[in-house]
Amino acid sequence: MRYLLLISAALWLLSCSGPYKAMRKVNSDLGCVQSFKPFFTTALYNTKVNVTGRHLSGLLMIKTMPDSSIRIVFSNEAGFKFFDFGFLGNGFKVYYIYKKMDKKAVIKTLRKDFQLLLMNNLDSADGYLFKKNHYNYYTFPQGKDHYYYITDSLCQKLVRMERGNRYKPVMTAVAANFNQGMPDTIGITHSNFDFNISLKRIYNYAEK
Repeated sequence: MRYLLLISAALWLLSCSGPYKAMRKVNSDLGCVQSFKPFFTTALYNTKVNVTGRHLSGLLMIKTMPDSSIRIVFSNEAGFKFFDFGFLGNGFKVYYIYKKMDKKAVIKTLRKDFQLLLMNNLDSADGYLFKKNHYNYYTFPQGKDHYYYITDSLCQKLVRMERGNRYKPVMTAVAANFNQGMPDTIGITHSNFDFNISLKRIYNYAEK
């Protein structure tokens, strides 16, 4: 029993010594990170998803609706829909999800991933800034989750985005080559299980 307690204590200490542990909290204006928030009118992405050895590919549409909500629809090239989600601020609605994907853990993970990318949590009054190795970590807690937007020291470039807890990330996202407020390339990688998403924007398409 004593041996098991020692192992448990060691594991707990390791879990609390992740990459965020050594960061230095500073007082600063969080407003500059707002300049990196994407503004989607309508964007279509060639999308590849790898999850626990399975592969999906298709088209993902991100569109701002007349009521200012953002719809995210993922379907295959033949038009078979995998999911249709709606976001408005911190609100979230499932309009449709394929039966085999209709699991709470799947929906929860996708919701949090897209919330990170859409930067829907920047208005949190609990936000604060960490500094580490010449990078700024703009941090926005939301329940047990922490959403991190990492920039260079002058807040002139968004390096990456992360979601995790107070100690370590569980997923990382990058958005690059913005054109009219919409990124050309998006990548999502999870560190706690085999799940990643890659998106490449399509410019020549006929919107229906």
